[in-house]
Amino acid sequence: MNKILKNSWALFLGMSCIMLAYGFQGSLLGVRAVQEKFSLAATGFMMSGYFVGYFLGAKFITNIIGRVGHIRAFAAFASAASVAILAHSLFVNPLTWFLLRVITGISMASIYTIAESWLNDRSSNKNRGSVLSIYMVILYGSMGLGMFFLNFSAPENFEPFILISLLMSVALIPILMTKRKAPTFKKIQGMSLKELYQTSPLGMVSALTYGAVQSALFSLLAVYAASMNFTILEISIVTFLLAVSGAISQWPIGKLSDIFDRRKVIIYSTFGAAFFAICAIFASRQMYLPEGLATPKTWFYVCVVLFSFLSLPMFAIILAYTNDYIPKEKFVVAGAGLQIAFGLGAMSGPFMCSIFMNMVGVNGFWIFLAFFHSIIGIFGVYRMRVRAEVQENPDSQFTPMPESITPVGMELNPQTEPIANPTRSYDEFKSSLEEKLEKMNVPVDLDQIVSAEKNTETNQPTENKS
Repeated sequence: MNKILKNSWALFLGMSCIMLAYGFQGSLLGVRAVQEKFSLAATGFMMSGYFVGYFLGAKFITNIIGRVGHIRAFAAFASAASVAILAHSLFVNPLTWFLLRVITGISMASIYTIAESWLNDRSSNKNRGSVLSIYMVILYGSMGLGMFFLNFSAPENFEPFILISLLMSVALIPILMTKRKAPTFKKIQGMSLKELYQTSPLGMVSALTYGAVQSALFSLLAVYAASMNFTILEISIVTFLLAVSGAISQWPIGKLSDIFDRRKVIIYSTFGAAFFAICAIFASRQMYLPEGLATPKTWFYVCVVLFSFLSLPMFAIILAYTNDYIPKEKFVVAGAGLQIAFGLGAMSGPFMCSIFMNMVGVNGFWIFLAFFHSIIGIFGVYRMRVRAEVQENPDSQFTPMPESITPVGMELNPQTEPIANPTRSYDEFKSSLEEKLEKMNVPVDLDQIVSAEKNTETNQPTENKS
């Protein structure tokens, strides 16, 4: 653990700052949109811009990194995200915010890809599972804490936007100051959607549908809470509970999927999430009954936690289920294909959910989530009738991972093909060895020794072989 942190502390610190800013930004824009009286449809359209940008960024970032390198690309996209959030405070209208959200999505997809490529390069086959676990804790923990920054200043002020930009800028410092050499980047081509569907119809359809659920959930929960007249602190609490409870639930739900038929775990989890989404509607209505009849918001928080507990591990279970039907060497390309399906669903999620909210009121948010979770469950029941047998694949096991994981990050999954152990250049080796010798008070000039050795080899007489 100490070695992992020592090798990657700069990257972990930088990503922590970025995720603090990301968690804060999502809640801030949702609450500000309500205060600016954006229509629900306009708000959903605006928030979907992030996922459009994320999808585009994931497609084209590999070419950019190949041309300019990891460090320059990271600095460029972190700066772009920093500028984009400042522009939100200057141009307050849904269309402009949509375009700025596209820029943010492109930037975040690029940052994730660079960070996970770096982690991959610094990981070995023995520790990549631990690296992925630390990375997940940082992502979810920092994002959850960032949501409490909503209490820093009123959302209608410009100070919150400055703070987000500041966090994005601070994230650059440890990355740009690192001495470590940038990794060699590998471009991973995802499995086509047609091939993915032929391999696992349930996996592909579930990823597509769950993308719509996940994007709507994180984009519009703050909008829902603000529309229900929650205080700023209460909005922070409910969004924090969503992120943290979903992260905690990855292990127990995943363990069940390794023990029982994964399709049953998907079906029970998704119907359970739909049930608690409906319970959240009843809990929210009870909060505003006349005095003496109203219930505290605690029951609503409980429903959100239970919903998140069953819903958020879904992508990792879908990935593990898909891997059950393919050989180990295809795990990464299949994961990349699932990410494409997830991204296509995510682009439409916030806007479709806002349509539900327009039609039936703000609780259309939970109706949308329950409806799309039910689609996954119903399709799962259908697939169990069509494909009765369970595919046994000893190489496939559940591994907790965030939905934002990129194709490059898929290789951190210990179940994938072994990755090459990280290698060091001569300069890195020389610097490390000289540092250790210096601590031992052994003054040695390695360059002089190597040069003398080369001269000796050059001046050595040639043997007469005649």
